[in-house]
Amino acid sequence: MSQIDLDSIQLPPGEDFGIESDDEDLYREDNLELDTGLGNIIIVDNLPVVPREKFEKLEGVIRKIYSQIGVIKDDGLWMPADPDTHKTLGYCFIEYNTPQEAELAKEKTNGYKLDRSHIFAVSMFEDFDRFMRVPDEWAPPETKPYTPGENLQQWLTDEKARDQFVIRAGSDTEVLWNDARQLKPEPVHRRPFWTESFVQWSPLGTYLATVHRQGSAVWGGASTFNRLMRYAHPQVKLIDFSPGEKYLVTYSSHEPSNPRDPQRVVINIFDVRTGKIMRDFKGSADDFAVGGTGAVTGVSLVQIPSKEELRQKNLFSVSDCKMYWQSNGDYLAVKVDRYTKTKKSTYTGFELFRIKERDIPIEVLELENKNDKIIAFAWEPKGHRFAVIHGDGPRPDVSFYSMRSGNNTGRVSKLTTLKGKQANALFWSPAGRYIILAGLKNFNGQLEFYNVDELETMATAEHFMATDIEWDPTGRYVATAVTSVHEMENGFNIWSFNGKLLYRILKDHFFQFSWRPRPPSLLSPEKEEEIAKNLKKYSKKYEAEDQDVSMLLSEQDREKRKMLKDEWAKWVSRWKQMHEEEKLERQNLRDGEASDEEEEYEAKEVEVEELLDVSEEVLSFDYEE
Repeated sequence: MSQIDLDSIQLPPGEDFGIESDDEDLYREDNLELDTGLGNIIIVDNLPVVPREKFEKLEGVIRKIYSQIGVIKDDGLWMPADPDTHKTLGYCFIEYNTPQEAELAKEKTNGYKLDRSHIFAVSMFEDFDRFMRVPDEWAPPETKPYTPGENLQQWLTDEKARDQFVIRAGSDTEVLWNDARQLKPEPVHRRPFWTESFVQWSPLGTYLATVHRQGSAVWGGASTFNRLMRYAHPQVKLIDFSPGEKYLVTYSSHEPSNPRDPQRVVINIFDVRTGKIMRDFKGSADDFAVGGTGAVTGVSLVQIPSKEELRQKNLFSVSDCKMYWQSNGDYLAVKVDRYTKTKKSTYTGFELFRIKERDIPIEVLELENKNDKIIAFAWEPKGHRFAVIHGDGPRPDVSFYSMRSGNNTGRVSKLTTLKGKQANALFWSPAGRYIILAGLKNFNGQLEFYNVDELETMATAEHFMATDIEWDPTGRYVATAVTSVHEMENGFNIWSFNGKLLYRILKDHFFQFSWRPRPPSLLSPEKEEEIAKNLKKYSKKYEAEDQDVSMLLSEQDREKRKMLKDEWAKWVSRWKQMHEEEKLERQNLRDGEASDEEEEYEAKEVEVEELLDVSEEVLSFDYEE
């Protein structure tokens, strides 16, 4: 090797012999912006031009201003001077410990008025490279021909009307169809290291968002999941979509270099389609605080954006207060924990607001035992009923109430109370009517599927150590999962709405399960009512399809049983052949007896004595004794 001149070896132009360069990924079509490591430096322009003797005083003034925002590195303030006049040039460079402190300094001091003649103009050092690339002459942007994009709602046209879900297990993220007819999931797309934190569906199910150290990204498509847009936000921790999927909000918080400084918060609002930042908020956590931490004295219902107060209710002796909105906004429940007269204990009641009725009437509801601890509360989606788990014992009670009474007087009425249930969480079906009374954590995954219309239990089951429960968007199926908070039995179960276990999937290091949301139905209320009235006519087609699938599954079961039976017959045949081949050897072992039947022989017990050893020993004997 020492005799080979490596510099003299040249490959044909464009030929790499299939060996990809280590740096190849830096030049792909993504065209990533690289971190130059200068994001913590700012340039402060419009400073006074002073001679050498005033240099130290001006530096002290600048350091005093900018050291209040963050920690300036040692030798991190440099003010260049003219070598001929020995006067400053009117600008300086300041280097902070972190890019976040540099961004905050730019935000806080750009436009800062030192005096009448000197108003600071602050820029990030990294921006200058971008400014230098601006051409001297304006040129119109290149017009690109329109190319239609993929249909991001293609999944809604599935002929089997199936729903999708996403799971994360180990380093893999997978999107799958829930094929309940086949009693198994069908893969759609799988990718390792798809996200560094978690994944999240958009509210209408159009996009799947992933979270990374550099920011967030959204994915979608007709046949596969392609990256549609990226949103730069270093160290992002949380994301959320607007209800119409037009905007994406990203959030991060950063620890300051100086422990005495407040925590820094960054919130960006992006346009989902273009990736453009529409608004950004940067500052301390205190800047985003709303309201105070004093005692609760009342509840006010305010209309947005007019900020008109629609209803107000004063509250007294309040220990704690929580609010629960019904999904359609028809009702609001305010759970109020109040102190007793002695201030030594508390009791609980509910203030129920009827939002859509005239003057927004308020009704007070107290449980029969108002000292009962409220464990869980949940409104029926799109309905008028709610459920409450209450009690202090190991088996609390579950009560159901309706905001409509029997004679429609507008009074809340109790439907029933279920005594002594192993439940601490409530999960209504998105379509209402059905609810799961779940015993998570200490109750080890107890499940009761309950029909609130009929006030009867449909099924009871258990998913041992279950940590999560989530209904699919149609209310037909429900998933229960054991995530990696437990070391064993990780995976998920899919159940029918009435509590029948359809299939079970085990996954090591299981982190997340999430159904893909569906957009609202495009059918009018009249059309939905017409379909409900003629459901039998429409259901014949699907009942026939279900029967075909059932017959197919039965045929598959028969084939499987036949295969097992054939395998058993082959094993028996091989055993008989081996038994026949060993017949002579067995006969020899029986001293010539040919029969293998035990009943033809008489069992006799024979005792055999065998002398193993004989030894003699002379013992001395004293006669006087």
